This record gives sequence, structure tokens and C-alpha cells, in this order.
Amino acid sequence: MSGKGSVSRVCLAYSGGLDTSVILRWLIEHHGCEVVAYCADVGQEEELSGLPDKAKATGAVDCVVRDLREEFVRDYVYPSVRGNAVYEGTYLLGTALARPLIAKHQIDVARETGCDAVAHGATGKGNDQVRFELAYRALAPELAVIAPWRDWDLRSRTDCMAYAQKHGIPVTATVKKPYSIDRNLLHISFEGGILEDPWRAPEEAMFVMTVSPEDAPDAPAEVVISFERGTPVALDGESLGAAALLTRLNRIAGAHGVGRVDMVENRFVGIKSRGVYETPGGTVLHAAHRAVESITLDREVMHERDRLAPRFAELIYNGFWFSPEMDFVRAAIERSQENVTGEARIRLFKGGLQVTGRRSPVSLYDAELSTFEEDTTYDQSDATGFIRLQGLRLPRRER
Repeated sequence: MSGKGSVSRVCLAYSGGLDTSVILRWLIEHHGCEVVAYCADVGQEEELSGLPDKAKATGAVDCVVRDLREEFVRDYVYPSVRGNAVYEGTYLLGTALARPLIAKHQIDVARETGCDAVAHGATGKGNDQVRFELAYRALAPELAVIAPWRDWDLRSRTDCMAYAQKHGIPVTATVKKPYSIDRNLLHISFEGGILEDPWRAPEEAMFVMTVSPEDAPDAPAEVVISFERGTPVALDGESLGAAALLTRLNRIAGAHGVGRVDMVENRFVGIKSRGVYETPGGTVLHAAHRAVESITLDREVMHERDRLAPRFAELIYNGFWFSPEMDFVRAAIERSQENVTGEARIRLFKGGLQVTGRRSPVSLYDAELSTFEEDTTYDQSDATGFIRLQGLRLPRRER
């Protein structure tokens, strides 16, 4: 979308960083419109109190900041844990989970402030443009969408830094360290810049949420996580809200170097991309949840849920949070969690974790059946016919 006069007021997803600061000014100059800046606090741990002043100094008519941390963990992170959502076996979807929530509230702000368009700072090469715009399409198809990275003649973050300098916009990115960072309560991601060489190891100074495993304590730590119907509800016996629990677990696991991932993933747009992630608390939650499931979830239900898990992760990654197929998958996953109540004990040590115990008041584990000692409940001779029947189709025939 381009051209002056086509929109009158735009709600911009704004972080105060390089890209969105430049976009704010560009929208005013290129479209001749008013801009309402909107910032979602999803746990990025940046100082947000001065953001409205910065946005208005750059030209915004208003700036709305919303604290979405509790909603993010409760309604997006926890469902991903219940569904074992891991993209390509490795990525815990920190950025992908935040985008539909941010877009949902951006639409609310746009409507409340009389905007006729929304804008975002995602590039034309990435996944976030899809995630934002599919949410816009699902929830507010009447709003126009502006994606400056697909419209303007700025082609790099170096160009953006030059634009910012020209217009007196203060930014923190530099040519020396131009990699992109995204942080929320679940994770922090790094991509671009020096990381575009997949052979180059990430610099230790880059990491924020985790210490180097080599520098982690020489003694392990243990945490106990309690679940009700698949949802984390307590840490070490203390009941905590969603955001508070994940915040504390991030601190504990990060201090032991847990949760680092370095991967090359397949973006939805068809590009392979190298990303480095820190997800300390989320890594522990996934392991603890699987441990509780192991004693509470029926075998066939678990296997069916696990067949859905890659599809669930793919839908999240590709931006289809608000879609009919997502509603279907989530309904099935939520049904699977009705009996997933109990506790898991996790040991953290120098970047690794180990499940050391699991228990549940509704456990399906039966020691009488599982024992290798003598018992009266399992007739081992029954296995003879069972194996014979399973093997009926297996003898090889001459071809």
C-alpha cells in the first residue's frame, strides 16, 4: 500500500527501536497521516515509561502502552506447553507466540483511537509479516495494512540508521552490532548480522538470559513444578501466577545455563534462517510437562496428541493462531490434558536438565504391573499369543 492521502490515521506496532522509529517518521512523511504508536509489554524488560515521550517526539499523536505479560504466558505460552509445540524439533516459538497477542491488542487500540489502518515493522523476508497480517485479516479485515519494508526504498538496517541520523531520531543499534534482537517473557532471539554465517559461533557476550554452561554453578539445583490439567500452577510448592512463575523459572534455569539453542530453521516464506535463542524457563516447563504426562496420560491419547504437536507448532510458527484449523487442533489438545495433574522434579546442571521424579494423585502408573519382581496381576504367558498375532503379517515371501 502506498501513496499520500489513502489513510488518515495509522496504528503502528512500535517498540522504540531502530526500525519502528524510522517507520513512524516515514509514515507521516510518505502517507501524510497521523500515527498512533502502540507498544505491547510482553516482558521485553526494556524501560517503557519514556516510550510515549519518545514516540511523540518522533511525531506520533499518541502512544498507548499495554501490559500483556500475564495474558501472554497464560493464554499463549501455556497452551504451547500443553500441546508440546516445538517447531522443527528445536524451537520453542517465543517470537511466534507473542505476535498474535500483539496484533490482537493493536487492533483494539486502532479501533479505540479511530485508526483506519495498522502498520508493523516486519521485513518482507521474515515470518512476522505473515503472523501480523494473518491476525489482522482474521480479526479486522476492514483495516488497511501498511508494511513499510515492502514499500519503501530503504533496503537495510544500515539505510535505516542513516535515515534516523538524518532526521535526528535517537536509536541504539549500530553498524558494528546490527543483529536483530527480540525478547519477551518466554525467550530472547538473535538473528541477522554476524549470525548470518551458520558456521560462526555466537559470541558469549551476546547472551542475556543465560550464563555460559562453563560458568554455571558447580552444584546442581532442583526445582519442582506442579501442574493442573496440563497448566503450570506452582514452583517449589508456591502457587504463582503465570507471568510470575515463568519469570522466576527463567532466573533459576538461566543461572544454570539452561535453554540455549542455535539452529537453522525453515521460514514460512521459503528461506532458511539461522537463529540463536535463549528459553530457560520454557525449556524446563516443556520437560516437566512431559514428565507429568508420562504417568497421567493414556498411551493412545498421548500418541494422538503427539501426532498433532508438529502441526500445532507449524500453525503457530506460520501465523495461523486465529484460524479454524487452529481451533480444531487446540480443542483436541485441551481435551487431552484433563488428567495431566501432578508434579515433576527437574535437576539443572551446567546447561543440561534431567527429570529426577514425577508423581500424581491421578497417576496411571501401576507398580504392581510394572515390577520385575514376582507378581500376581500379570500372566507373562499371555504375551506368547500377543506376539504371535502381532507377527502374522511379517514373514517375508519370495518375490
